[in-house]
Amino acid sequence: MTRVKVCGIRTADNALMVARAGADMIGLNFYPKTPRYIKPAIAREIVSRLRKELGAACPTIVGVFVNSSADEIRAIAAEVGLDYAQLNGDESAEFVGALPGLAFKAIRPADENVARHEVSALAESILAACDAPSVLLDAFNPKLYGGAGETTSLSIAQAVNAVAPRLMLAGGLNPGNVAERVRMIQPWGVDVASGVEAGTPGIKDEAKVRAFIDAVRSADA
Repeated sequence: MTRVKVCGIRTADNALMVARAGADMIGLNFYPKTPRYIKPAIAREIVSRLRKELGAACPTIVGVFVNSSADEIRAIAAEVGLDYAQLNGDESAEFVGALPGLAFKAIRPADENVARHEVSALAESILAACDAPSVLLDAFNPKLYGGAGETTSLSIAQAVNAVAPRLMLAGGLNPGNVAERVRMIQPWGVDVASGVEAGTPGIKDEAKVRAFIDAVRSADA
């Protein structure tokens, strides 16, 4: 079954809706320069409510970071109660390896060769946990650290999926295109943010979230 991660959530009510709609993972963004940024104190309240109301059914909680220090990532992970940290910046493979059991890397390679090289460099720091991706692939954009809403190259995605044990695919996914992308690429998981929003960044639309998850499940069938 393809895992579904809904990223960039900013309120507890929205997080509960997403979880009850069937999301496997929820992403909270700690990069201050994004419109989906959330303060750790608020994130802690969201996670606490999710776990209190959902118990064992609570989705996996992922924090998104961009060029934060290892100490800051560890501190926020502990404060909020994160399961994993997704590194979306310029972090090296060595940096990822310095956060064992916690961090996985998002990459935005410009071509297939760069993609294979980046995955190879990360090989020794890939998380062993089966409920976390080995790498997240987003669309190439030289100016943005993800979240551009641009579709990831099919050839690059297929190249990464061939060498990464658990690829999470991001980049321009929405209820209208995700089923085809899942069938063509067969990733371990898919990540969506703007593709299930009605307008306000960070606020997910219930109909779009349910349509997205239904589309993924139809592709799995």
